[in-house]
Amino acid sequence: MHHDEALVRLRQRLAASSEAQRPVARMDLPLKLGHLVTEAAVSLLKPAAVLVPILRRPHGHTVLLTKRADHLRQHKGQISFPGGRRDQTDSSYAFAALREAQEEVGLPPEVVQVLGYLDDHPTLTGYRITPVVGYVEAAFAPTTDPGEVAEAFELPLGHVTGEHSFERKLLSRGGFDVPFLEIRYGGHQIWGATAAILWNLREQILGR
Repeated sequence: MHHDEALVRLRQRLAASSEAQRPVARMDLPLKLGHLVTEAAVSLLKPAAVLVPILRRPHGHTVLLTKRADHLRQHKGQISFPGGRRDQTDSSYAFAALREAQEEVGLPPEVVQVLGYLDDHPTLTGYRITPVVGYVEAAFAPTTDPGEVAEAFELPLGHVTGEHSFERKLLSRGGFDVPFLEIRYGGHQIWGATAAILWNLREQILGR
């Protein structure tokens, strides 16, 4: 699929999405953990937002990702999107995602066109992540905050939509085998909520 066609499809699919209606992504959890994704349980999760930045590059579109700093308390060294917990002063999830992206990688909010929202993702660490998809057409070079980000890198959108890019694996936690997705690129191992959000992005582009 040509990269411009992928973006057109994504725009069309996300046009009807809104902050008011954000479905929760289906998780392939073991039967005994099914209660984690009931509406009542999900409502207790702490609200968070991430920006899924799609950058226009001369060679095609890319998705900007970060590697979290090794000294952080949670998820140190893991691959993630710019983002974090929604503050009470944030007017919206989009505002929270854009604020965090500016703090973490120096992305000016005014150059980001918000295309819409992917499905929310509950995490086993107690967050409900709202992914905000943003398109950046202007030239942009990340300037990372070393207090939070060890590295920023770009994942080609064509790799996300590739037929064999994702692998399904199992993580043993608390006596349960919890399924998760993994995608690798350039020596980076991307898994957990980040890979799940990339999978949702892929499915939206492919119209599934």
